[in-house]
Order: sequence, then structure tokens, then C-alpha cells
Amino acid sequence: MEIFQNFPLITALFAILFAQGIKVPIHLIATREFKPGLAFSTGGMPSSHSAAVTAVTTGIGIEHGVTSGLFAASAIFSIIIMFDATGIRRQAGEQAIVLNMLVKDFQYFIDEAKVWSKKETYERRKELKELLGHQPIEVFFGGITGIILAFLMYPLF
Repeated sequence: MEIFQNFPLITALFAILFAQGIKVPIHLIATREFKPGLAFSTGGMPSSHSAAVTAVTTGIGIEHGVTSGLFAASAIFSIIIMFDATGIRRQAGEQAIVLNMLVKDFQYFIDEAKVWSKKETYERRKELKELLGHQPIEVFFGGITGIILAFLMYPLF
């Protein structure tokens, strides 16, 4: 049961839950659209990846000092993860948007080219997931979320 006394780990897990949960009310306020599924999806504001890695890194910094090798390793991995969230994963999401548009356009062309009215509707294809990565502002606020939560939770340990 010592694992429940691991401050950086518990803080990072809480940061993930907090960041995922807060996406729903933020989206509601921004768009007036209630989407509870956002709590279980990737992408969106704030980045739970960024919140988690900055929370664990801040927790390590608090416990072991910012001059420790453990903090250095954690900080570097956090930077890599946050860079990846705005880079590769975001670009994959952008490509998914274009591919989904091409599939819809192609399907429209097929529908117009042939007479489909007498046939049953084909089973819909599952669209590629478009919300994969984060905009830089989402990563930034995810990072801030993790740092703030780590400092707020530290007195509890």
C-alpha cells in the first residue's frame, strides 16, 4: 500500500482525471454544446498528457529537488511528450480530417454516379479519429494545470 503514498504518481493520476473531467464544462462554456464523451477522448482543452507529465515532474522536483537527476530525466521526458502532443499526434489528426473529407466526397460521387435508391444503405464506415493531438495552447494549459495541482496537493502528503 506504499504506492498510495507516492506523491508524484498520485498527483499525475489526479491531474489526468481532472484535465479529462474539466474538458466537458470548458467545451460547454465555449460552444454551448454538452458533450460528456469528451471526458473519455483524446485531444481538447486542457491536455491531460501535459497535465500528467508536468504534475509528475513538479512532484519529483518538490520531493527530490530540481537539481536531481530524476527531475532532469522527468523534465526531458515531459518536454518530449508535450512536443509530441503538438507535433506528430496533431498532424495525424489533421490528416484524419482530410481523409474523412475524401471518403465523404468519394461516397457522394458514387451516390450521384449510380442509382442507389433501390438498394439498402451500406453499413457506415467508422471515420478515422480526428481529435488526436493538441494545439499549443491546449498543451500549455495542460502543463499549467499539472504544475498547479502538484503544488496544491503536496500539503496533503
